[in-house]
Amino acid sequence: MKSFLEHVAEDLLSRYGTNLSRVAVVFPNKRASLFLNEHLARLAQKPLWSPAYITISDLFRSHSKLQVADPILLVCELHRVFTACTGIDETLDHFYGWGQLLLSDFDDLDKNMAPADKVLANLRDIHELDDTSYLTPEQREMIKRFFSNFSEEHNTELKERFLRLWSHIGEIYHAYNQQLAEKQLAYEGALYRQVATDETLEFEYDTYVFIGFNLLQKVEQTLFSRLEKQGKAIFYQDTDEVPPCHINLISAPTENIQARYISEWLDADRINDGRKTAIVLCNEGLLQTVIHCLPENVDKINITTGYPLGQTSIASLINTLINMQVHGYSLRKQTFARRWVESIKRHPYATLMPDDFASQRYTDIQPLLHWLISLTQTIATSKSPIIDSPLDTESLFRMYTLLNRLSGLVDSGVLKVDVITLQRLIVQLISTTSIPFHGEPAEGIQVMGVLETRNLDFDHVLLLSCNEGNMPRGVNDTSFIPYALRKAYGLTTIDYKVSIYEHYFHRLLQRAKDVTILYNNATSDGKTAEMSRFMLQLMVENKIPITFQTLKAGQTPQLHAPQAINKTPEVMSQLQRRFAKDAGGISPTAINTYLRCQLRFFYRYVCELKEPDNTEDDLIDNRLFGNIFHKAAQLVYQYLVATKATITTMAIDDLLKEEVTIERVVDEAIKQEFFHIHDASHPLPPLDGLQLINREVIIKYLRQLLECDRRLAPFSILGLEKPVNITLNNQYIAGIIDRLDSITDPETGLERIRVVDYKTGSRQMKAMPDVAAIFSQEAIKDHSDYFLQTLLYAHIVRNKTPQMVSPCLLFIQHAGSEDYDPTLKIGKEAITDIADYSDEFITLLRQQLDDIYNAQMAFVPTDDQHRCETCPYAALCRG
Repeated sequence: MKSFLEHVAEDLLSRYGTNLSRVAVVFPNKRASLFLNEHLARLAQKPLWSPAYITISDLFRSHSKLQVADPILLVCELHRVFTACTGIDETLDHFYGWGQLLLSDFDDLDKNMAPADKVLANLRDIHELDDTSYLTPEQREMIKRFFSNFSEEHNTELKERFLRLWSHIGEIYHAYNQQLAEKQLAYEGALYRQVATDETLEFEYDTYVFIGFNLLQKVEQTLFSRLEKQGKAIFYQDTDEVPPCHINLISAPTENIQARYISEWLDADRINDGRKTAIVLCNEGLLQTVIHCLPENVDKINITTGYPLGQTSIASLINTLINMQVHGYSLRKQTFARRWVESIKRHPYATLMPDDFASQRYTDIQPLLHWLISLTQTIATSKSPIIDSPLDTESLFRMYTLLNRLSGLVDSGVLKVDVITLQRLIVQLISTTSIPFHGEPAEGIQVMGVLETRNLDFDHVLLLSCNEGNMPRGVNDTSFIPYALRKAYGLTTIDYKVSIYEHYFHRLLQRAKDVTILYNNATSDGKTAEMSRFMLQLMVENKIPITFQTLKAGQTPQLHAPQAINKTPEVMSQLQRRFAKDAGGISPTAINTYLRCQLRFFYRYVCELKEPDNTEDDLIDNRLFGNIFHKAAQLVYQYLVATKATITTMAIDDLLKEEVTIERVVDEAIKQEFFHIHDASHPLPPLDGLQLINREVIIKYLRQLLECDRRLAPFSILGLEKPVNITLNNQYIAGIIDRLDSITDPETGLERIRVVDYKTGSRQMKAMPDVAAIFSQEAIKDHSDYFLQTLLYAHIVRNKTPQMVSPCLLFIQHAGSEDYDPTLKIGKEAITDIADYSDEFITLLRQQLDDIYNAQMAFVPTDDQHRCETCPYAALCRG
């Protein structure tokens, strides 16, 4: 069966012979011209003068002295006119979104040559504004953003404000067009209208051949009619309605599965037919996946959609760099948050960037743009093998051009926005920019978007992601001009947009020998994806044989169980080196980690993989909160012992009454632990809301600690943040005691030393049933690790004194009750002297150390799956 363009080629040759030099062929887009030219050359069978090939956009633009301005410039100029005409001091940031919508309305009004004064006057006076129900949610949201006190209960006030605003709309329209014209600029609709109404136009070619135009806008109709009256126009329309012989409809649960089906669909016949085979993407975001799913035996392919700039390496880098500048700066540290910097350092282009890329913060848009341009230029000119493909080179050039364009608008004073809005603009521009593929369009399998199929015919068609929302794509009626007015004055309506896509859909299928259409049937957010309405049409209105199939993933999830890790000589060497005395020895925390999970111990201490810190830099997380409280407790007792060695009830009472000192030590603790400022003369930096709340809680906890200690007074402080150590099994063990004090037991009247460990968590400690339970994995959930650390410190202290030593865990949140006693218990007995338990405790601890250093015992994973849920290394041992 002959294609539409073959029929056109035959007719043109019969009319004009082989001299088509005075003929201009006008297409909706450029793609079809390549195929028509090939048909002409083949059918002529001798040399010929080819016609000129132009698009409809070229035809209009070549007959006007005006130039279509940059889209961002157009909105900026519209904002200027808007503020001048209305006197409303609306910022460009807030105006930008609905400025684009207003510009779209002006463009549509001009392309359909509607009487602007009448349409806009009617819009001002329309009585539909007595009821705002005709507004779409998007329109209401736009108005809400402009009228900050908008609410559903104030429709009358909304109407008054809306009318007051739009009473200037005609003035804005005319002033805007005049201001652009003075600069020899226009938006596309205004340029088209100017050309369509210019009776003095002279046309270069003798004949204009218009091919494949349907559902014309008024400017096109006007220009076509004038050329037709002058005898200079002929028209070719594809009016054949030849339904395909057979259609195969396939549902799939995901987009990726649809793309993977390509390798099965592309059999030998379809591959050999080359350009007669088309893979059409209703969702062009599938392009990258489709490219990767093409079988290796496809040697020729023509991609017409263009590769999205947003899916390139430079786009991800620019996006991350802007996010680092906008969201990643820590006022606390006066540097960029480590997680943002690290994410950039992991980027493929990171090695091509200067080392000081994160040395400066930019709060103004021009320095930020210059920084981004400079980094892009540095990467592009690096001559690195990392930039090894034409796609990399082209994407860098496109990004460099895009950023320079924005910089030029800022330099000229046209673009005045904050950094947040600049980020939105860059994201929007990147998302709408594509990188064209270069090749021989008339050869190989065609991979294209829906719009590129216009006027082309294929024998084999595979239509991917043919869902409602993709086909028709993104049709909506968002506009400031109500539907009734649009309909009355012949403006573009949603019906028109749907009709265009309906035409594209049926035209694409009508000459194909075989058609396969895939759609997504997955359920997302409680909604099931729907097949396109055009597919339903095929099923209902035509008597075409249709086969229904379903694709399934056919994948079995692979379960990965953690594996034990042997203690090889290299591992043992690292273990000894890591916990050597000169490296600080092994800590109780490390021993507790081994008890919790030996694999976690291996990754953390043997491999020395740091646990990721996902905390925002300006937030006080649990770890920081505990550190600040510990520092505040240390400072407050340093203050108390500075004047008298024994802490008395009176001293604590005086301190509790004198609120300033407690607040001062908390502020000093925040300054040191949170802001890392150790200069006593340096003031505390300003705190935000959450930080102030944390400050108040720490002050409350510190007062609660003092109230608890008041009941024990008088007592003596023997040490604060006191380092201690011991050697067992030739292994050096070291740690720090939060507080060492000496009290008189209120029940027995005997003196004893307490090893006090502060805890700011909310969990109440349970007693251990016996000493052996401290080393049991099952008891970890009851925080047996707290016992191990505190008992070990108590044992170390007891070895150096004849006095009784008791281990204490002081949970601040529970310290308010009168009978609160932080002394740890074994069974029901409080440990008033660690000496009673030391022998058994040390024996078990030695056994634990033997296990850690036993080369014959592998590191094995924990049996408790709940611990894996919060383990930062879970992906390593289960991957």
